[in-house]
Amino acid sequence: MTEFRYELLAQDGKARLGRIHTAHGVIDTPTFMPVGTAATVKGMLPENVADTGAQILLGNTYHLMLRPGAERIARLGGLHKFMNWDKPILTDSGGYQVMSLAKLRKITEEGVTFKSHIDGRKFNLTPERSMEIQHLLGSTITMAFDECTPFPATEQQARESMQMSMRWAKRSKDAFVEREGYALYGIQQGSVFENLRRESSEKLAELDLPGHSVGGLAVGEGQQIMFDTLDFCVDMLPANKPRYLMGVGKPSDLVGAVMRGIDQFDCVLPTRSGRNAQAFTHRGTLNLKNGRHRDDDRPLDDQCNCPACTKYSRAYLHHLIKAGEILGAVLLTWHNLAYYQDLMRGMREAIAEGRMEAFARDFHAGQEGGDIDPVPIIED
Repeated sequence: MTEFRYELLAQDGKARLGRIHTAHGVIDTPTFMPVGTAATVKGMLPENVADTGAQILLGNTYHLMLRPGAERIARLGGLHKFMNWDKPILTDSGGYQVMSLAKLRKITEEGVTFKSHIDGRKFNLTPERSMEIQHLLGSTITMAFDECTPFPATEQQARESMQMSMRWAKRSKDAFVEREGYALYGIQQGSVFENLRRESSEKLAELDLPGHSVGGLAVGEGQQIMFDTLDFCVDMLPANKPRYLMGVGKPSDLVGAVMRGIDQFDCVLPTRSGRNAQAFTHRGTLNLKNGRHRDDDRPLDDQCNCPACTKYSRAYLHHLIKAGEILGAVLLTWHNLAYYQDLMRGMREAIAEGRMEAFARDFHAGQEGGDIDPVPIIED
C-alpha cells in the first residue's frame, strides 16, 4: 500500500504544482474531479472519463445512501468495483445537502434528519454515520461531515454554523477508520468572514488531518466575493497538504483559484452544461442550439482532441441537439470534460515553467475574443 501524502513539486506565485499519492494511484495537481454523484458520470463510460485525463472522481454520500444504499455497495465489492473505476474517488460527506435540501431536513447538534427527496423516507445522517457510509463505499478521500453555510449569512449565523461544523469535524475524525493510502479531509467554514475562517482553520489544525477543503463558497456569492475570500482563507491552510475548493466551478473560476493556491476542484458544470447544449471552448462558451451552427462543417474547438471536435462538425452537433438525440448530450459532455482536463494540464505545465500569469492572460484573452465568425446560412 502507498502512504497518503502530498508532494509539492513547484510553485509560481501562489499557484502550486503537486502530486497526491493515494491507495488508488497518483493525482497530479491542480486537478479537476468530474462529478459522479450516483456512481456514474452522467452520459459517460468510466473508461471514457479516464481518456479525458481525469485521475479522480467525486461521489456523494447522501445520494448513494438513499440509492442503492451503502451496505449494498459494500456487499458488491465497494464503489470502485461497483462503478468500474480503479482510480481515486473522493466522496462528499452529505454536508452540502444539509444546505441545498433545507426544506427536507432538520439540524440538531447530533446531526441531520433528512426526508428523502425520492420517496419521503426519513434518514439520520450524523458525522459517525457519514464516516461509516464513506467507509462502506471504500472512498479514497473521505470528507468530514459539516454544514455548508448558505450565503448570505450574518456573522453570528456563520459563526454558529462554523463552530458546529468544527465539532462535527472532531467527531468525524474520531469515527474515521485509518488505512494506509486513505485520507480524511477537514472543511474550513466561516462564510466570507476572515476571523471566522481563521478560527475554523485553527480548529482543523488541532485535528492534524491529511488534507483540507474550503467550503461555503460557490453558493451564490459571485466570483469576485469568492476570490476576495480565497485571497485570505487559502493561506490559513497548511502548505504541506492538499487544498480543495468544493463545488467550483466555471473555467475562469478554476484559473483564478489556482492562482490563489487551490489544488483540487469539483463541479457539475461541465457535465450538466453538456446535457444542456453548452460547450466550453478556448473561445468561450457556445450554445449548440443556436442556428448559426446548422451549416457549419468546422470543428467545435480546433484546439481540442476529443471525439466531438475531431470526428464531428458543429452542424452535426447542432442537429443532434435540435433532434433531441442522446448522442448530442454525450458528445458535448465528453468535450466539456476534455476541455476541463486540458485546462488543468495547461495550468500544471505553466506552473512548472514559471509562466502562470502569462497563461492566465492568454486564457482570458481567448475567452473574451469570442467565437469564430459564422458561416453563411443556406435557407432550404
